Amino acid sequence: MGDLPLSKTDRKNKVNNPKSDYETGLSDDEQLDLRIWLRLLTCTHLIERRVRKNLRDDFDTTLPRFDVLAQIDRAPDGQPMRELSNRLMVTNGNITPLVDRLVDDNLIKRDPSTEDRRVQHVSLTSEGQNALDKMIPAHSSWVNSLMANLDRESALDLHKLLGDLKNSILKAEIE
Repeated sequence: MGDLPLSKTDRKNKVNNPKSDYETGLSDDEQLDLRIWLRLLTCTHLIERRVRKNLRDDFDTTLPRFDVLAQIDRAPDGQPMRELSNRLMVTNGNITPLVDRLVDDNLIKRDPSTEDRRVQHVSLTSEGQNALDKMIPAHSSWVNSLMANLDRESALDLHKLLGDLKNSILKAEIE
């Protein structure tokens, strides 16, 4: 976000309200597509900020650690590091140090593949499963509370519209 050039409206808004976000600084006459994209980024940032704070305060952990544990939990028999990286949408190089720390903390274990010793499979330890079993309901509760002021019908509409947007993006990528 910091790399985007500021429009005249943005510069004026930042001077008048330095705590504003980029999305708030756009006027109604600026591009609708850009405003939607910035609104999505703003909402994502606000949700992530609260979840990060709550994970830190309540469980003394980080969002990346929680994400790794949650993804590993989706494959109870373990999964190759490559698959974990794909699910988290990061490179193996980005995930390896985090996995190393989770192994050191006895939250996950790493075992070599029986078919290819270059491949490492990761899975939760019982300690990791216990930690995740406490974090998941809390995480769900935090997200629910952030969306509590959005009525159910509006939430369903938003979910459908975001699905339509996702399909539009995927279609544009192949054209």
